[in-house]
Order: sequence, then C-alpha cells, then structure tokens
Amino acid sequence: MRRGWKMALSWGLRCCRRVLSWVPVLVIVLVVLWSYYAYVFELCLVTVLSPAEKVIYLIFYHAIFVFFTWTYWKSIFTLPQQPNQKFHLSYSDKERYENEERPEVQKQMLIDMAKKLPVYTRTGSGAVRFCDRCHLIKPDRCHHCSVCAMCVLKMDHHCPWVNNCIGFSNYKFFLQFLAYSVLYCLYIATTVFNYFIKYWRGELPSVRSKFHVLFLLFVACMFFVSLVILFGYHCWLVSRNKTTLEAFCTPVFTSGPEKNGFNLGFIKNIQQVFGDNKKFWLIPIGSSPGDGHSFPMRSMNESQNPLLANEEPWEENEDEIQDYPEVSSSLAVETET
Repeated sequence: MRRGWKMALSWGLRCCRRVLSWVPVLVIVLVVLWSYYAYVFELCLVTVLSPAEKVIYLIFYHAIFVFFTWTYWKSIFTLPQQPNQKFHLSYSDKERYENEERPEVQKQMLIDMAKKLPVYTRTGSGAVRFCDRCHLIKPDRCHHCSVCAMCVLKMDHHCPWVNNCIGFSNYKFFLQFLAYSVLYCLYIATTVFNYFIKYWRGELPSVRSKFHVLFLLFVACMFFVSLVILFGYHCWLVSRNKTTLEAFCTPVFTSGPEKNGFNLGFIKNIQQVFGDNKKFWLIPIGSSPGDGHSFPMRSMNESQNPLLANEEPWEENEDEIQDYPEVSSSLAVETET
C-alpha cells in the first residue's frame, strides 16, 4: 500500500514539475503577445498619424516578428539529440555489467567498447566518460541533463525560457533567437522613443495608448540590455568553438586538459554551428555539419605547444586541423553522471 502511495506521489510531483517548467515560456509568450498588441494597435494604428509612417513601421515590425517567433518556436520544439545506439551497452552487456561485482572486470568491459568508438575526451581524472544513468559511453562534448533526464549531444545548457536543453540539434536556433530578440527589442525601442518623448512633454493627449507606449519602451530597453549581454557571451563562445559547459570546465583529452582543443579558427568555428552555406545562416533551418557524435579538433602537436595553445588562431591552416587524434591504448574508466 505504501509503495502505491509513493508511486502516486512521485508521479504527481513529476506532473507538477512538467507543468511548472512551462511557466517561464508562458511568461515570455504573454509579454510578446502584449508587445504585439501595444505596438501594432496602440502605437501604429492609434498614436501614429502619418499613413506612410504606419505602413513602414508595420512592414519592418512584422518582418522581424516573423523571424523572432520562428526561431523561438524552433528553440522550444526542436528535441535534444541523444547518442545513437552504438554508444549504449547492449542488453546482454548491460546485464553482465550490472551483475558483475568485480570493478576491474566492469572497467575492462567499458574499455573494450570505448576502443571501438570515436571518443577522445576524458573525465578530469583521465577516465573514459561513462553515464551510469543512461548506460552509455558519452560521445565528445556530450553531457547528461538532469532536467531532461537524458544525455544530450554537444550540450550547452538547459534553458528554462525555452523549456528545452540547448545542444547540437538546436544551438543554431537558440543563437538566432537571441539575435532576433535583440533586433526586436532594438527596433521597438528606436521607433517608440519619439512618441515616448511626445507623451512625456504633453504634446500628445493623455489617452489609453500613453500607458502602452511608455511601458513598451521600458520593457524593450530592459530586455534589450539583458539579451545583448547574453547574445554577446554566446558570440564569444561560438568564435572559440566552446559550449557554456566547456567555458566553465576545460575539456580533457587523452593528452590532458586543452582549453582550445576544438578551436579551429574564427571562420571554421562559425561554420561548426551555422554550416558552410551562408544563405542558411539567418534562417532557422538545420545546417550544422556532422551528426553531433564527433567533432574536428586542433592537432595534438599544436595543442601541446603552450605558445600556440594560447594564441588566437585567426589564420586558417588545413594542416593544423585533423578530424580525430590517435587514441591512447591504455584507458582508465570511471563512471560519470
């Protein structure tokens, strides 16, 4: 009986958490809907008197609004990509691994599996990265998200404002969402400012639209400041081909910690997120190269040179890039969550 109550309570708590996780998204949606009403109806249709000015304002506003909402939608509903089956322990291996009581035998099982996979990053102690929750060897740049309860390829962070984990499958959309959010707030602030001054000086009658116009400028400026800081930070990460997690915790390779291990040069770093075709860079369509399981890295010789490792690689040199370094034959194994 107690077990049934515990299961029911656990299920109820999970449902409540899922519902509450959508609250930040609901807040953003309500703010956006209000901003649409305030700008289109209260500003353009009521406050602005010039027909030509109304048309110009509305055309540019809706063009930005479409891309802003499109990228937000893609950031929310593009599912995080998980490692494919070859990184998981097979059913029989999983049973043997769980039933095996000797740690050295468990380690040997994982070593044998890791040798067949393109994994070159390690834990802080130099061990093979293994997720004991998902029962898989983590691909490079893959991490377990405790909120999503899954391992996510090239995980950057879990964002409550989109109620989704940002990783390989949707990082491009998230960056575009930040960019169009900044542009959206900037456009509203610059076009509303003139009428804010007129209301402030009393040049326009104090009607209902006054509140919407004044508050619209305040909200646009507030969001602009916070968003431009966040967007600038992620631009810095992209320019160095780092994730948020890698910025806080230097990735460890078979040769040791390498803070610039994935840094291919400014242009190639951008292409790692947006792809080679520049016509898709501004459109929220998947164009990131690869499958998210493995990534090109700087040559180990260059990374091991302290002078070159600290140098910003602005020049592109194909000889300095290699797809995969050689794997060390002796591997330590340690579970990591």
